[in-house]
Amino acid sequence: MKETVNYWNEVYEKKGLDKTLIGILEKYNKEVYFSTSLGLEDQVLLDKLVKLNQPFQIFTLDTGRLFQETYELWEKTERHYQIKIEPFFPNFQEVEKMVKEKGINLFYKSVENRKLCCAVRKLEPLSRALKQAKIWLTGLRREQSPTRNEMKFAEWEEKYNLLKINPLIDWSLEQVWDYVKKEKVPYNPLHDENFPSIGCAPCTRAILPGEDIRAGRWWWENPTTKECGLHISKTKS
Repeated sequence: MKETVNYWNEVYEKKGLDKTLIGILEKYNKEVYFSTSLGLEDQVLLDKLVKLNQPFQIFTLDTGRLFQETYELWEKTERHYQIKIEPFFPNFQEVEKMVKEKGINLFYKSVENRKLCCAVRKLEPLSRALKQAKIWLTGLRREQSPTRNEMKFAEWEEKYNLLKINPLIDWSLEQVWDYVKKEKVPYNPLHDENFPSIGCAPCTRAILPGEDIRAGRWWWENPTTKECGLHISKTKS
């Protein structure tokens, strides 16, 4: 599969984003799965995908602890694009066991606890969501985090045995906002309140002037640990 990764990276470099995306969507069709967190980048990517007029699957992970604004955007997005976003929820028995043993706000107590919560609420549902996928589309950008600065447009995701495509990997935050404004893309109003990155409500805060855009996520941790595990598995490129 390494050859396929190299191929799509080369196509992207030669033909640009839209033509490469069309090629991927035409080749893999309904085996293309787009995971949206309803964040700014994901909204941009959804708008672009809808306008390419090719079939794809879209889903989101509902951890049970999202902001109300995120749920309202979810509903608004479905209306705006005339689509249905498939929800994947955590296993309720695992959530009950975790909360009983560790407490409802376990994530503040240690990195280990926080990663356990992410595993239960995100990683297990993601593994179910990607079962039939050959292509996993994400809204990741390289400049979002130190843990993402070596990511490429196309990568082989060993954990899920599929090709991971990051269409906005080279975009700047300014480019994202320019697209949102130009195309009138619906977005979470929390972005206007200094929330550049939005996850679960207990683990997300607004950032202060001059802070890194990921500073509001798991703000009590070291920057090098600030991933939930969705995007740090070993890859080949």
